[in-house]
Amino acid sequence: MTTLKERLHADVVVHMKERNKTALTTVRNVLGEIETREKSGKTPVTLDDLQVTALLQKEAAKRRDTARIYTEAGEPDRAAAEIAEAEVIEAYLPRALSEAEVEAIVDDAIAALRAEGRELTARQMGEVMKPVTAKVAGRFDGKAVSQIVRSRLA
Repeated sequence: MTTLKERLHADVVVHMKERNKTALTTVRNVLGEIETREKSGKTPVTLDDLQVTALLQKEAAKRRDTARIYTEAGEPDRAAAEIAEAEVIEAYLPRALSEAEVEAIVDDAIAALRAEGRELTARQMGEVMKPVTAKVAGRFDGKAVSQIVRSRLA
């Protein structure tokens, strides 16, 4: 199984062959951002898939924000270009979970902890969040997850 970073590198060649300039430029920019992150700091690191996914989410969000700003400024062409880049980046992100799917994951985690004999209250929210976050990471908003857990433990 290839890593997300390896897939991005392979897709550079694919986009070159397809002469897809927007996708090629976007993927190259994202790879540059990944390399910058890896080389910054005192010691070089290698980002894992979870870290690359988080970076891709931030990059896509940046493009969406910029598109909104361009739209408000009356620049629809530039806004469309930013949205196109965001869509290229979002194609590499894992499928987002629905709220119902997240609620089911939270319920399963709570049931598993209670099966172990644990008494769960709002104070033990962290114990529930840890396994839920591992399953949901990068596919649903963290604040919304904590609100769901809080409501289940209340």
